Amino acid sequence: MTAARSAVRERLDAPDVLARCRTLVAPSLREAVGRLHPWMGEMAAYAFGWRDLGGTGGASGGKGVRQALAVLGAEAVGAPGRDGVPAAVAVELVHVFSLLHDDVMDGDPLRRGRPSVWKAYGTGPAVLAGDALFALAVETLATAPTAPTGPAGPADLAGSANPAGPTGPIGPMGPEGVADPAGSAGPAGAAGPAALRVLSAALADLVRGQADDLLFASRPWSGERRVRPAEYRTMAERKTGALLGCALALGALLGGASPATAAALDRAGRHLGTAFQVADDVLGIWGDPAVTGKPVHGDLRERKKTLPLLLALDSPGPAAGRLAALLETAGDPARAAALVERTGARARCLAEARRHLAAAKDVLAGLPLRADAAGELHALLECRIRP
Repeated sequence: MTAARSAVRERLDAPDVLARCRTLVAPSLREAVGRLHPWMGEMAAYAFGWRDLGGTGGASGGKGVRQALAVLGAEAVGAPGRDGVPAAVAVELVHVFSLLHDDVMDGDPLRRGRPSVWKAYGTGPAVLAGDALFALAVETLATAPTAPTGPAGPADLAGSANPAGPTGPIGPMGPEGVADPAGSAGPAGAAGPAALRVLSAALADLVRGQADDLLFASRPWSGERRVRPAEYRTMAERKTGALLGCALALGALLGGASPATAAALDRAGRHLGTAFQVADDVLGIWGDPAVTGKPVHGDLRERKKTLPLLLALDSPGPAAGRLAALLETAGDPARAAALVERTGARARCLAEARRHLAAAKDVLAGLPLRADAAGELHALLECRIRP
């Protein structure tokens, strides 16, 4: 890459980074979806926003944060962005698979302002379409090539790094001293077992997070069985952070990175995902409907157990007790929001999101990543975007 091109890329802001990566990934993503059974492909195209129910062009899809992280993961370790495209396709397929099933489980009739897939096509077809996307993600990753590791490989940019305290699914040692389950990506060829182990670990965490989220809904707002903030944080890392960490790690692995480097990038992505979730929780109560697409106090109206509420309920003082009583009786959302704010929970959530972003930056700073790709990763970290 020329110095001029590098300088141009360093000036890109987050929307530019996302657009560049979406453009790179789009042909392969559409080609993969085109291999599905025609009915499954139709529902997938609808879910991605490529078509509407009438078969014509639909609304635009999401921002593409996960696919951008996969591309940047490859570039950060010295490989071309195209090496991360199979990882980007796989994580995007898994993401949409999870959305299809989440909408069924939560009974959400809308997704991005349109009828959700189960509402448009039926519950059974939506579940089957999700299953098809999951199978396609595994196939895509299983057949993806990987760059070589070692003296001639791009992983030399970061392979000697010693990431501090990774707790994700890959790395020389896990949080409890467990040996690296991913192994080495090995010589050039199919990414195979190493990449699939990373994806399966992220999927296992995602399922655990979704299970906890579903169980939280039936637990009381007060008393010993209430949901504690620490439980919620674990759920958020699993449900939202795991796939973002997986995207970065898989892109790096397909780019030839060492397992230690991929583990560090996984940790950075998990911090980023947790920050996104906490910020999303704040928007769910106080966000501008023109930005969020949800009514003011939307999460309160739906009685979702989000971090601002749980922090407020755990706070000292009379406001916490009044808030619990109000939530138990489905009281006025505006009054509940005022009580949450009075406890300082809103400010504490924003501070927590900033701490996770800072932690992600610290992880990246400890790795000798390629400067232009690292700059684009920081652009995503510093922009208030929702995945």
